[in-house]
Amino acid sequence: MELRVAGFLDNSMVNGEGLRSVLFLSGCRRRCPGCQNTDMQDFKYGESVSAEEIFNRIKSNVPIIKGVTFSGGDPLEQAEGLINISKEIKKLGLNIWCYTGYTYEEILKEKDSNKLELLKYIDVLVDGEFKAELTENAPKYAGSSNQRIIRLK
Repeated sequence: MELRVAGFLDNSMVNGEGLRSVLFLSGCRRRCPGCQNTDMQDFKYGESVSAEEIFNRIKSNVPIIKGVTFSGGDPLEQAEGLINISKEIKKLGLNIWCYTGYTYEEILKEKDSNKLELLKYIDVLVDGEFKAELTENAPKYAGSSNQRIIRLK
């Protein structure tokens, strides 16, 4: 399976706890004013990359990294393509963080089988739309104070 990838960081300490790799996925329907990744909102931005290639790049960073972060765009827009990658990431003993403009409650209410399946592998969900006017008291690892850091496991 191919995913539309906007970017990849082999090592980051600002996109979740600990040293981690970050996969930025293309596509976001929210279009939050003040978004720092406006180019990544376009579903055609970036390049098409196989799930195998993405996983191999992540695997090459083990044991240096402690986890992987899905960001974007909005990773849940490509939930189906992230399921198998997530299964393999978990086999490596890594944790998974995911940033999304959806709230946890919206994901559950929508009942999209791919999004619900992906949630099974996510350890920490940073949810909610980015709100530029709420950046002042944002929690660490979130962009605005309305966003929540939810430990799913």
